[in-house]
Amino acid sequence: MLIKNLKKSIFLLILFLFIIPINVFAYSDKIIVGGQNIGITLNSKGILIVGTYEVKNASPAKEAGLKTGDIITEINGNKVSTIEEMASQINKVQDNKINISYLRNNKEKETILNLYKDENNIYKTGLYVKDSVTGIGTLTFIDPNTKKFGALGHEIQEQTTGQIFEVEDGTIFTSKVTGVLPSTDGSPGEKKAEYDKTNTTGNVDENTTQGIFGEYTAEIKNNKTYKVAKPNEIKKGKAKILTVLNGIEVKEYEINITSINTKKQKNKNFIFEITDENLLNKTNGIIQGMSGSPIIQGDKIIGAVTHVVINNPHKGYGIFITNMLEEAEN
Repeated sequence: MLIKNLKKSIFLLILFLFIIPINVFAYSDKIIVGGQNIGITLNSKGILIVGTYEVKNASPAKEAGLKTGDIITEINGNKVSTIEEMASQINKVQDNKINISYLRNNKEKETILNLYKDENNIYKTGLYVKDSVTGIGTLTFIDPNTKKFGALGHEIQEQTTGQIFEVEDGTIFTSKVTGVLPSTDGSPGEKKAEYDKTNTTGNVDENTTQGIFGEYTAEIKNNKTYKVAKPNEIKKGKAKILTVLNGIEVKEYEINITSINTKKQKNKNFIFEITDENLLNKTNGIIQGMSGSPIIQGDKIIGAVTHVVINNPHKGYGIFITNMLEEAEN
């Protein structure tokens, strides 16, 4: 009886091992391709210090040991996540100093910040701070099963610090392109756009080196799906990008993939050059705001535009779509 039960247990264990795959990804093998211009707002996990200034020949930040890039999370033991909340806590102080908790390189620290009154008898902190960033980009995909979306193909950085913007949450919303500033050698151009923050289409919960990700909440009007290409299915040669250069109309433009990086890395997985004369005449290459534009080869989505080659804007980098989809799951 013992031997029979043992054989049964071994059989079940072997069966269990066989039916569990080594790698399981939840994303669909077919996804809805974007190309639409989107507005983006990201809210910080705290209050980001983006600069300092002197008050009456004193430097409050230097005295407190605070630096550009630090993230303020508490004032006098009270959590703060917006500039308004920070100002409210400062207005409650009974003396000329406040206790600050902050993050530096993800490590919690504490300090005391001295406040100085200006000529109008108003407390000054000596800190330039920011609690959100807003910009534009291009929607890459929507997973029709999970409703997860991905955009940009690279992280959003805070311009002053050059650091990745640590997000608490955020939204994407409708946007239309109103004009284009063409690229030149050494200087990428940009899309000019209007956006409507009240017409949100999704919630952002991640800002990573592979892009921004979250839940798409608007009605999905485009039901056409493309197969997801694995990196080993991508070939050198002709492909196309989908993007908006005027209004809200998504158009296709021809490119040529010149090299593919088979080494494991998060983005800049392949290089392409724009061959479409219409696109070159309008933009002279890759421009800011084009990041996230889907790249199609045959009947499959293979990736998205991520970066421009600065000294030759006719060329750009692409990220594998699988890298974006895998990050969207996390």
